Amino acid sequence: MMAHRHPENDYVDGEGDIENDGRGSDASSFSEAREPLLNLRSRINTTSQIAIVGAKVYPIESLDYEMIENELFKQDWRSRKRVQIFQYIFLKWTLALLVGLFTGLVGFLNNLAVENIAGYKLVITSDLMFKEKYLPAFAAFAGINVVLAVSAGALCAYIAPAAAGSGIPEVKAYLNGIDAHSILAPSTLFVKIFGSILGVSAGLVVGKEGPMVHTGACIANLLGQGGSRKYHLTWRWLRYFKNDRDRRDLITCGAAAGVAAAFRAPVGGVLFALEEAASWWRSALLWRTFFTTAIVAVVLRGLISFCRGGHCGLFGQGGLIMFEMHSSIPTYTNADLLAVVLIGVLGGLFGCLYNYLVDKVLRTYALVNERGPSFRILLVSVISLLTSCFAYGLPWFAKCIPCPRGTEKECPTIGRSGNYKSFQCPSGHYNDLASLFLNTSDDAIRNLLSSTNRNEFEISTLIIFYVGTYFLGIVTYGIAVPSGLFIPVILAGATYGRLVGRLLGSLSTLDLGLFSVLGAASFLGGTMRMTVSLCVILLELTNDLLMLPLIMLVLLISKTVADSFNKGVYDQIVKMKGLPYLEDHAEPYMKHLAAGDVCSGPLITFSGVEKVGNVMHALQMTGHNGFPVIDEPPFTDAPELCGLVLRSHLLVLLSRKKFTKNRAVCGGQVSRMFDAFDFAKPGLGKGLKVGDVELTTEEMEMYVDLHPITNTSPYMVVETMSLAKAAVLFRQLALRHLCVIPKTPGRHPVVGILTRHDFMPEHVLGLYPELDHHK
Repeated sequence: MMAHRHPENDYVDGEGDIENDGRGSDASSFSEAREPLLNLRSRINTTSQIAIVGAKVYPIESLDYEMIENELFKQDWRSRKRVQIFQYIFLKWTLALLVGLFTGLVGFLNNLAVENIAGYKLVITSDLMFKEKYLPAFAAFAGINVVLAVSAGALCAYIAPAAAGSGIPEVKAYLNGIDAHSILAPSTLFVKIFGSILGVSAGLVVGKEGPMVHTGACIANLLGQGGSRKYHLTWRWLRYFKNDRDRRDLITCGAAAGVAAAFRAPVGGVLFALEEAASWWRSALLWRTFFTTAIVAVVLRGLISFCRGGHCGLFGQGGLIMFEMHSSIPTYTNADLLAVVLIGVLGGLFGCLYNYLVDKVLRTYALVNERGPSFRILLVSVISLLTSCFAYGLPWFAKCIPCPRGTEKECPTIGRSGNYKSFQCPSGHYNDLASLFLNTSDDAIRNLLSSTNRNEFEISTLIIFYVGTYFLGIVTYGIAVPSGLFIPVILAGATYGRLVGRLLGSLSTLDLGLFSVLGAASFLGGTMRMTVSLCVILLELTNDLLMLPLIMLVLLISKTVADSFNKGVYDQIVKMKGLPYLEDHAEPYMKHLAAGDVCSGPLITFSGVEKVGNVMHALQMTGHNGFPVIDEPPFTDAPELCGLVLRSHLLVLLSRKKFTKNRAVCGGQVSRMFDAFDFAKPGLGKGLKVGDVELTTEEMEMYVDLHPITNTSPYMVVETMSLAKAAVLFRQLALRHLCVIPKTPGRHPVVGILTRHDFMPEHVLGLYPELDHHK
């Protein structure tokens, strides 16, 4: 329970691991000042214990992924019958099925709503344009966009600020062991679904793919809560899921299902969860995640088949393949490979610049968002109006192009979708820039990936659209609407990929559609720094295996180039929000320190049989989540570490008031009075707080036996272990507390406790600034 308390955060109660390592020499005299055995007062952890969620700052808490082995839980495991074990396994798979079912359903309804709302908006605008009512057309187009965008902004600003943005950084942080305010709450799920529909329908340069990952995680969290006593939604079987370990696995399935529903890419969803989202993985989880994404694919195929009968309005007759294309050139020359390398390098450069600018814009918007909901909504309306002006105004600068021969039925397009928008052009002509701007994002991407007409889009059009989407994607991300980055990045990447293809002309034998896909892949690799999952997602999106070697090459190049300048966009956002994310590798300077060198102080411990008043005082005066329990004479010959007891378990024990007047071990009685599920983590309702426990003066003088609820096998490392090795161990085992024990006998049984904050650069380099050059 390493306690690091920020001086400004002493008000935080029950914070996960903002525990100041404190200790006492004798539990019976806790109320007196306990002098630490080690001089740790100069090593108090001052790293921030808060993070940005939405537009506000909230305390953060770590999650208990470790298996708790105390007497009560061991007794429960021993008493479980075979039928109960079967119930647990059956329920895990049932919940995985439900996560896939609901996420697939939400993903379909999301697409259905966006296609119809945006479609009818564009039909209204197109009809007015056809009648040459250009000003009313702009008023209708911009007015509908602003209303939709402000509605999405109001939902985020007033109901669930945590729903703003992509949500992938928050899910990634949760699976790393960080819990922040309302990031997976039911209100966040509600706003994420409807806010995403409204924001994308408003024509903002945002995607619904990132929010779908967050939506899938929220659905999984809601199903995996183990029921709720508050809402009378309890079921005996669900009690098995009242722990962070099973919720983490289910939320991993939810994140994968979100990608599968957004891109209709089940295998890509599994690989996304493995490569980007999850910090902890095992083969059983791989199998369950694959099952969940398979359910999503089945649900989507069934619903899309239903829509082919014309029952879904403007949704159309799409299939599981969103942007189907087939490359006509199965072989490539050396000149083609040089073109692919060029696209990869450009993607890396544009991607790292994109990340840099997004970071600056987010920091600027934070100054606006923190001023209140009205300012957040005002910012949304300004960006929406700016986007509408770009989308409607820029096509006026494009010239009208005669329709290609043989396309009399398709060109010009009168209506919502299609490659040839007439805009203000006369009959038999189309406006290529309007075909990109005045379309849904999915239709614009289909147009860019088209290989039917090489000269469909002018070079000037591609330059204008690339600059426009690049700029709008940067300034739109960070406003108070659910907004994904995948679609803006794919749009910009496909545009400059097609532009490179046009500029190369006859020097390359690859068609323009393939150039667009490679451009999208390079930009995705340059911004998000994923490789395997992006490769498979793009293959599932386009259904063209011939592109596999080229996509692999361009992703590797773009990621390598971009990594030379900065981190991936999601890693940057995690850091900017202040989430204490643990990387899968140790920093170089950690090799120069031992685990005992960064233990914060002072350290607070309890005796195996402790005075109630001492326990209450420690809970009231600190925000620690875990406390070492030390057995001392007369119960043992010498002080020895019994284990670690959690704050939540202490509160349950105190609330039941099973105390004794004498200082004696009575673990057997406590085990009979309690059930293991009494100490399970609460679901939708909030757990006990210190203020909920009311004790009399007489009860404060009594004793309580902590042995039955003490985790007797906490993970421990010797104080001389290198900090780098301890950091890797901490992360790979998904720990919340890591006890540091002395190397030599005769000392206090525990030197301190490490939590994730003790591995943060701010803490370590704050203690040893001379190591900064090793960073």
